[in-house]
Amino acid sequence: MKIKKILACVGVLLSTITIIGLGFVGNYFYNLALNPDTSKEIVFGSDDEEDETSGQVLQKDIDWILNNPNQTEEYINSFDNLNLHSYKILNENKTNNWIISVHGYGGDAKKVSTYARHFYDMGYNVLLPDLRGHGQSEGEYIGMGWHDRLDIINWINYILEEDKNANIMLHGVSMGAGTVTMVSGENLPKNVKGIIADCGYTSAWDQFSYQLKTIFNLKEFPILQVSDLFAKVKAGYSIKDASAIEQVKKSNIPILYIHGDKDTFVPYYMMQELYDATPSKEKQMLTIKGAKHAKASEVNPKLYWETIYEFTNKHMN
Repeated sequence: MKIKKILACVGVLLSTITIIGLGFVGNYFYNLALNPDTSKEIVFGSDDEEDETSGQVLQKDIDWILNNPNQTEEYINSFDNLNLHSYKILNENKTNNWIISVHGYGGDAKKVSTYARHFYDMGYNVLLPDLRGHGQSEGEYIGMGWHDRLDIINWINYILEEDKNANIMLHGVSMGAGTVTMVSGENLPKNVKGIIADCGYTSAWDQFSYQLKTIFNLKEFPILQVSDLFAKVKAGYSIKDASAIEQVKKSNIPILYIHGDKDTFVPYYMMQELYDATPSKEKQMLTIKGAKHAKASEVNPKLYWETIYEFTNKHMN
């Protein structure tokens, strides 16, 4: 009897230690992945790599945004009452064509300034949002595209309040691509003409599972399951919810997928999976050979922008 009690106590103790340990691990990986205030050095390896999660960052293009006489800073409230920020640049040649260009993980609106300048030169009005928890937008967690998809819809509605005849194209890089592809599965106004998704992931779950294996050589179970509990409590969504591949299954608008075949951060094979899951007849894939993560426009700018021009010219008019 005494031995049974001892064994029971040991069992309880071990269970308690296991639960506390899992809680510690789950909280650690939640903060690493979704807390914007936690250093991401272990994920990116260097500040330069983190800076380029949204693609090529040129100071002259950042200055072009900040000093542009047609630039204004705009704010909206999110569904959960966060104050969200964006830069808006109206084209000097009056137009109803708009681009919403969305930055990547850990970035901000200025990090897509080089893309913005290209779209502006193509004749677009430009809107560059700071995603929640990034830049000048409020938020205590990274949305991985899930809650951000609703924020982008609010920005779409903001444009339509200003320009009811707007033709809108969505463009995103990395997490920005995840965001705009998650937008694709919603009931969108006909003003949204298409989506350009540059090196996006199939889902936040798939991406975190891949990074656990790549960086830490760990399997997803039970780390992701426990981290997901923290996400539900602290961020108000499940990591499993943030699924671009499930959203594109519901989409009927044109989508152009772009990916570098040397991308080891968001693996190249995810583009094919997204493409195959997309029912839209107007879908395309562009592989940029030799391009690492978010480097497609830098490695082969001619092919990148010619393909985008053809895609937008076909669907915006």
